[in-house]
Amino acid sequence: MKIYTKTGDDGTTALFGGTRVAKHHIRIESYGTVDELNSYIGLIRDQEIDERSKEILIHIQDRLFTLGAILATDPEKTILKSGKERLNIPRIIEEDMYFLENEMDVMNESLPPMTHFVLPGGHPTVSHCHIARCICRRAERITTVLNEQEPLDEQVLMYLNRLSDFLFVLARKLTYQLKAEEILWIPKKL
Repeated sequence: MKIYTKTGDDGTTALFGGTRVAKHHIRIESYGTVDELNSYIGLIRDQEIDERSKEILIHIQDRLFTLGAILATDPEKTILKSGKERLNIPRIIEEDMYFLENEMDVMNESLPPMTHFVLPGGHPTVSHCHIARCICRRAERITTVLNEQEPLDEQVLMYLNRLSDFLFVLARKLTYQLKAEEILWIPKKL
């Protein structure tokens, strides 16, 4: 299989199902940003972090590939006139949200309660988590625009929302594991 096909030389790309759209189409922006997020999570996984966190991140990367496949699929090509699914696209399911929620609960048990917002940073690994969280929020914003134009399965937006929360808690957990300083944002009084 060749990597280059030359079919995108005109500024279009194919969705799963064959429909061609402009490379700047909101659907492409959505799954492209999810792909960017997935790559950044790979960078976090490559840091010196505990094995359990690495396993969780691999699980999340798998879910992001599923989410990307959903976003990369022309919704009109998924169902046959008979009502049966034409393309075998995996799904994001409720258990995927429960997984993230459970992992956040476990991490939070070992962390001091939050009393203020936290300034991103303190250690390169922690900073990578915060950047991934911001990319996740961008993916969520872009996907909400797509959802307004072409309604999506609600689990897609829920997963991105929950994942950004997870990445924040992971950043806090790694701050403490790496013995980095967590700097609280305390607004200056005028």
